[in-house]
Amino acid sequence: MSSYITKTSWSGKILFILTSFLLGSAETKAEERSSQSAKTVLERAISSVCADTPLTGFSIQNAVPQSWLLNETSIPASGLLARQDIRLVLPGGDELTVEIRLAGGSPRQNRATYYRNENNALLPSVLAIADGSCVIRSARKIRYKDEPWVLLDQLQGDMETLRWTETLQAPWPDGKDPGGARVAFVDSGLAYDLPLFRDRLARDNDGIPIGYDFWDMDPWPYDGDTSRGAFLPVRHGTAVASVFAREAANAALVPFRYPRPDMSRMADIVTRAIDHEIRILAMPLGSNSEKDWTEFAQALQDQNILAIVSAGNNGRDIDAQPVYPAALDLDNILTVTSADGFGRLAPGSNWGNTSVDLMVPAENIAVTDFRGAAGVTSGSSYAVPRLAALAARLLEQNPGLTALELKELIVDRAVASPFETDNRVAVGWIPDPDKD
Repeated sequence: MSSYITKTSWSGKILFILTSFLLGSAETKAEERSSQSAKTVLERAISSVCADTPLTGFSIQNAVPQSWLLNETSIPASGLLARQDIRLVLPGGDELTVEIRLAGGSPRQNRATYYRNENNALLPSVLAIADGSCVIRSARKIRYKDEPWVLLDQLQGDMETLRWTETLQAPWPDGKDPGGARVAFVDSGLAYDLPLFRDRLARDNDGIPIGYDFWDMDPWPYDGDTSRGAFLPVRHGTAVASVFAREAANAALVPFRYPRPDMSRMADIVTRAIDHEIRILAMPLGSNSEKDWTEFAQALQDQNILAIVSAGNNGRDIDAQPVYPAALDLDNILTVTSADGFGRLAPGSNWGNTSVDLMVPAENIAVTDFRGAAGVTSGSSYAVPRLAALAARLLEQNPGLTALELKELIVDRAVASPFETDNRVAVGWIPDPDKD
């Protein structure tokens, strides 16, 4: 019998012990329960995972008085339980999730998340992260200030001592349209409050930046891919855009946060680009699913917009194993991959004699991250801003260029690589994209 359905299962223990630890006995008064802070609930939830109390005959469904189990999932691996997720509704409509990650049948890491119910919307509030002994080592708290401010506090294990604070969403900085060619970056967003970008944002006639968050569907596309969870944002867009800002001094930036929850909105990005006279889309992103890009391809086809996209970093031939949108067969897409400074395809970068047009040096590139700190990084994502900067400079010199003429000018700069003689890209490489 599987370990996760026996009477000594971790899920059984957790749900039974949460009865006493979270809510107390059946006689506990509602007002006492409602006074418990998220901190207290999370501490007790984490402790319950390691409590050595056997499961009684109580039904899991009735284990938590005046609360109920929404769902429970178990993920086995090699015959043993690898992960267990439990989601509970608490009195008042708040919710608690407990995630147990196991190794060899024993807890390795435990996480508990408190979601606050506000106007029937669940807002992630606090995450507690504990080790296998159920000692809380760190915590993260999201603070919703006056719109649009959202902050992420990194906390010590006591869930009170502040380590540092990150920005998840911020108001636009004041400024005016800088003029120049408008280039939209379709990425995880942008830390547009950094000095590097404040004066580079394309704006409408009222001075409002024309960037947009197509993930959350609001006007503030701040940098953060939250697909791993609200408390664990991946910051990619700022570093990529920093390369462009350095190499295209007179161009205007338009940050678009990509719509990972609904990729059909990619068509809306094209529409917004048309409405705001954006001629270049820089797209350092992709997926294996062609279906994700159906609406985008239909919207982009035959438009006077050049999309510069990354080939990806899977170390594979995308003619044989496509990555999209890089492999879309559209005349106004230019696909680029990363090379070293000698014209050799970079390790891990994708290639394709049909699908990939060019190589550009994009290894050990200096970047600025979302905190404003300097760093160095590599990959085909960073080839995109280098070509986008070149495209912006060429468009600045000749604003009347069509998308196809602009693409042709860029491709004409390519030369044969002295090292890649097996035609792993369609055209060649551009050793100096930052030179006019």
